[in-house]
Parts: sequence; C-alpha cells; structure tokens
Amino acid sequence: MSVRARVLVVDDHVEMGQMLREPLADAGYTVDVASGGADAIARLRLAVYDAVICDLRMQDVDGFDVLEAARKLDPDLPVLMMTAFGGVENAVEAMKRGAWHYFAKPFRLDEVRLYVGRALEERRVRAEHRTLKQQAEDRGRLGAMVGRSAAMRALYALVERVAWSSAPVLVRGESGSGKELVARALHFEGTRRAGPFVAVNCTALPHTLLESELFGHVKGAFSGATSARRGLFVEADGGTLFLDEIGDMAPELQARLLRVLAEGEVRAVGADGSRTVDVRVVAATHQDLEARVKEGRFRADLFYRLNVVTLRAPPLRERPEDIPSLAEHFLGQARARNPRSPVQRFEQDCLAALCAQRWPGNVRELENLVERLVVLGTRETVDMEQLRPHLSEGSSEQHPLLEAQREVIPLRRLESEYIAWAVSRCGGNKTRAAELLGIDVSTIHRRERSEGK
Repeated sequence: MSVRARVLVVDDHVEMGQMLREPLADAGYTVDVASGGADAIARLRLAVYDAVICDLRMQDVDGFDVLEAARKLDPDLPVLMMTAFGGVENAVEAMKRGAWHYFAKPFRLDEVRLYVGRALEERRVRAEHRTLKQQAEDRGRLGAMVGRSAAMRALYALVERVAWSSAPVLVRGESGSGKELVARALHFEGTRRAGPFVAVNCTALPHTLLESELFGHVKGAFSGATSARRGLFVEADGGTLFLDEIGDMAPELQARLLRVLAEGEVRAVGADGSRTVDVRVVAATHQDLEARVKEGRFRADLFYRLNVVTLRAPPLRERPEDIPSLAEHFLGQARARNPRSPVQRFEQDCLAALCAQRWPGNVRELENLVERLVVLGTRETVDMEQLRPHLSEGSSEQHPLLEAQREVIPLRRLESEYIAWAVSRCGGNKTRAAELLGIDVSTIHRRERSEGK
C-alpha cells in the first residue's frame, strides 16, 4: 500500500499490545501501542488513526470510554473490541454503541488481521463514497458556476429564488454556455436536493427510443422489449428531470410530455394504466422556441407550460471578465486529470489573449482549449508561443485594456473604446451592453453622437 494504514492497539496489559504489534506490522500497518484508556485517548487527540483495537476491561479508563472518545473525534473510525469470554454481553453493548467488531479472548492472530483488513477496506469505501457524493453535489451547486460578472451575479440570484419552487423552468442559451450547470444548481440548491437528478438530451436518441427512455415500457410492448423499463420520469420521482435541447423533441412526444406536466402522471409504452410521479422538469434549448411555435414545429401549449420561469445562460462573449477565473478553474481540473503534465499556470498576456477571443463554442470551447494546453504542454507556464497556435484565426479582437497595460492613454478615450468594445461583444445590442456595463443606454447614444458616429 502506498500510504501505510495506522492502527492503535490499546491494552493495559503491555504484553498483549506487544503481541499484536508484530503480526499487524508484518501485514503492512504502522502500529502504535497505548498502555491504557487514558493513554489511548491522548494519542487519538494528537494523531490520526485508521483503526483501533481496544481491550474492553481496563482500570480507570475502560474500553467504553475509549470508544466514546474515538467516535466523537471520528465517527467513521473503526474500533474493534477485545474481551474475555465471560464479557461477551459487554462486547455486544459496545457494538450497539458503535464498535465495528469484537474478539473474544483467546483469539487467533490471523482472525485479527482479517477483521482489521475488512474494517480498513470499509472505511476506504465509505470515504470514497463521501468524496464522490460531495463532488456530485459540488458540480451541481452554484460554486460550479464560475464567474462574478454582472450577468452571472444576476443568474445566481435568480437560481436561488427559483430553486425552492417546483415550477417548470426553461433555461435558454447558446450551445456550450452551461445550461446543464444551471439545471443542476436549481436541483441542488432547492428542496429536491436529496432526490435524483436525471438528465437526457432530446437530440441524442430517435424519437421512438426517446419515448421509451422517458416514459418507460412494459415487457413485449414492441419488438426487442424483452424486459420492462421504468423510464426516466419514474427514475426522477422526487427529484428533477433535465430535458436538454427540448426544441428538437418530436411533436408526438411533445403531446405526451404536456400530459405529464399537466396531470403529474406517466404511462409506460404498452401499459394499461398510469403512474403518478412528482418530478420537477427543467428544460433547456438554444432554439428560438417562439419562432418554432409560429412555424408549427413546437406546441404552443407546451411552450407556455414550460415557460413558467425562464433563465438565460449568458454566452461567454458577454462576460469576458470571467474568462481568467474560468481558465484557472479549468486548469486545476485538467491538471487533476493529467497529473503528469508540467503545466501549472498561465502568463498574464495569455489570459488577456483569451479575453479577446469571441468563443463561439462558449465555456465548453474554453474548457477544451485549456485541456489541450495541459495535455500538450511541456513547461510549467503557458506563454503566448504555446497558446497562439491554438487560438482561432479571426475570432479575436483587440481588447482596449491591452493597450492601457502597455502605455498610459487618456481616460475618456479608454472609456469610449471600452464601451464600443462592449457593444461589439453584444452583437451590436446597445441595450444589452448598457445592462452589462451598469450604465443607462442613453449614455452610449450620447457618446456616439459626441464622437460623430
């Protein structure tokens, strides 16, 4: 094992502790021996142990006291109790109080090694489970949505307000802008956080398979249905179902989805009856649903049912001030996935160059670029020489702050150029640019008139 597990043996008969030390050390463990209960509690407060083997009957401070102290310091620390044959009832009581196992003296040393190994393995699995669970929750919480721009702060505020409702939510935004992160945040920040979060991309499957995936089917419902399937609505019962790219859903499935939203009931393909489900639906699209409704490609009644609350995931070009923190965030994740890479940081001019990109693929494009730099990097610091070949030609523009970093320029000129740059980043939408800049749109118009534009 790369890190030796540390075991504390506790017995006020020194020879017993020494007898256990050698076979446990031979098994690969670091073993400390405490001369009694008080010594054990003192050691537990000073050092981190992976398992404790403790005699139950000791003078002054007995095994129950050690068990209680160990549980308070680390509820997951496995404590294995030793007891004389006549003390089995007390050992059972210790198990009720949280002991992991007990040995009746005399015991075999190979039995001790066996149960210590099992206890350590269970502790490892529990710790791994906790880590994975925390990572899953962290991916869903607001902390996974990186950025402190005005657009992102407004989105955070809306997510926190909407998360506690069960009303359907429509998340709109360009591809790669983080719509699923918004959906996960809505789930994990709200009352359904203990329930399942289930996601499906409506474009990933043909509509016949998507119907079975969403609503389930009974055995024999169609050719190939050799067993029953519950469906994602049933799997998401008590939680959230995220329907990504809802705008591409086939019309016949739109009708079935509308019924589930209206009645809270789902019927599996081929089933005679319906099943009640309690599911919050969060849908996402990059499509113009209003236009698709006019074209007859999306049901108006479903659109109004989904469009109770609308959240917008802003494209990356509207929040360039978030790009440095996003790049550093993705750098940390990429380094964890590629531990042999020497890459550790970006030069400041690289971050400025990233801010000047248009990012048509949004956050996903930036994440992929950072991963590529980490995988291919040969030095600790990414400089412009390494970055430049990976930048898209024609997708960058001169950021007004770059010139200001090289030389002092008049403040009014800097302000005018920055406003013009912001309008450009918003596709010429001056109202949106003014909103992001925190100024009135009349200020932009007044500046343009004064400059003869």
